Amino acid sequence: MYYGIDIGGTKIELAAFNEKLEKRYTERVPTPQTDYQDWLQAIKTLVERADAHFGEKGTVGLGLPGFVNLTTGLAEVTNIRVADNKPILADLERVLGREVRAENDANCFALSEACDEENTQYPSVLGLILGTGFGGGFVINGKIHSGQVGMAGELGHLQLNYHALKLLGWDKAPIYQCGCGNQACLDTYISGRGFEMLYRDLKGEELSAKEIIDSFYAKEESAVDFVRIFVELAAISIGNIITAFDPHMIVLGGGLSNFDYLYEALPKALPAHLMRSAKVPPIKKAKHGDSGGVRGAAALFLNCR
Repeated sequence: MYYGIDIGGTKIELAAFNEKLEKRYTERVPTPQTDYQDWLQAIKTLVERADAHFGEKGTVGLGLPGFVNLTTGLAEVTNIRVADNKPILADLERVLGREVRAENDANCFALSEACDEENTQYPSVLGLILGTGFGGGFVINGKIHSGQVGMAGELGHLQLNYHALKLLGWDKAPIYQCGCGNQACLDTYISGRGFEMLYRDLKGEELSAKEIIDSFYAKEESAVDFVRIFVELAAISIGNIITAFDPHMIVLGGGLSNFDYLYEALPKALPAHLMRSAKVPPIKKAKHGDSGGVRGAAALFLNCR
């Protein structure tokens, strides 16, 4: 069996999959918050229970809200303090007695979608998550592109460019502080959270993303104008990413990916922000939802091409 483990700030979830990436088992436990050895033990317990359930030792892949530095071997997972800056792969391999692989959770999401039978026709897949934050992953021929130290795909920490600031208004563009320590990162603009903050600061009213979207579909002027601005901002930002990667397909995940108007509006807005010869790739909604992270983590031991 192939185990995918989603490492979150509040819970750790293990899901087991067969070679067709069909889920066969799942269990979750709270994330230990204070002791690193307790954190290792929580994962060990999950894995041993799954082993006992199936009567075999499964492979272990981790999806992390960060990454393991390929040079130092240390985890960079700042919102999981107990495991941050620790050699988690080496320690888990020791306590589990098997190889352990890890990737950023957005990379795992992208791999899960790239390995879906419907999408294996695409040589390269760009996964973008529009959730609490904005992130991404790039998969080429069924393999995650991790980069030199493992941080490839941290697209949320690209920053607003000239065209984005011009769109928002030079003298009134809200400049948000990002958790990474920088300002004006895409993470705080084209995420679900950014969607709400921008509406508040551009339109002077605090609404949830659902309320904004409902108002848009009801053709309320403020929401319609805001969505026009947001789509253009997303097209500017995603256009830069397309220019860098030239993907064959884009898949969207996260809560804001359920705003179906995006799949109509983005393909129309993107060409103005691409080079003349560029093609707007198909833009699809993720098929595997909340299971994408664990499914992709399990797929770290599979070749889906």
